Amino acid sequence: MGGSGHLGILDWGIGGVGVYKLIKRRSPNASIVYLSDTGATPYGKMSRRELVQRLDLVVGYLKSEGVTHLVIGCNAASTAIPHLAPPGIVTEGMILPAVRLAVKVRPSRLGLLGGRRTVLSGVYRRALANEGIRVIQRIAQPLSGLIESGDVGSQILRLEAMRILDPLKSCSHVLLACTHYPAIAPVLQEFVNSETVLLDPAFELVDNLDLGSVDEGGEVRFLTSGDPVAMRDAARNAFGIEIGRARRVDIGE
Repeated sequence: MGGSGHLGILDWGIGGVGVYKLIKRRSPNASIVYLSDTGATPYGKMSRRELVQRLDLVVGYLKSEGVTHLVIGCNAASTAIPHLAPPGIVTEGMILPAVRLAVKVRPSRLGLLGGRRTVLSGVYRRALANEGIRVIQRIAQPLSGLIESGDVGSQILRLEAMRILDPLKSCSHVLLACTHYPAIAPVLQEFVNSETVLLDPAFELVDNLDLGSVDEGGEVRFLTSGDPVAMRDAARNAFGIEIGRARRVDIGE
């Protein structure tokens, strides 16, 4: 390594902290800028046009912060990558690594948990069908909101998980198509068969991430367009990460 810029990680919330954790495990000295965009409407609730406009704005902001390689650690946002203005930096999302992972394991019966935008976009259904893999999808939006609030084990979360997973419990594999969901993997495992394998695409993403252009100075900045205290608390409760100081930033129109 020994490049000249920072690696950016972008998510609407703290789901991408799981991606951050894996990157730091692989490359402890990588310089990283993490942006949680909770000051905006949740990405999964935006129209595609609104989402593309917001992401173009945020990517431009991250470039101004020295980011030369960007990981969009959010499946909903990743559905918009083909529609973004040319960012001028290497940009990677969660969907292609997830599809690669599914192709590698060749599941006999594949389930998928994702947010509303991710599932309704059909992006996974089409990409997996091209590989001869049929997928049973479930919208698990309530789980994302609970995890974002720092809830990884309440009775409410467990009841939601049981309801959502019921049609998938006999699947050989379940693809976690939201970066929040690995934070509650032990809970999810309770409501599927003991042989069911949960697939976290973040491992596939990080294993194949080219960090050649990223500085090794070890500088890490956590930014949010929302509430820094809420960001710190959610990262600690959901992923066991103490992010220290988070700075609120204004990403205007």
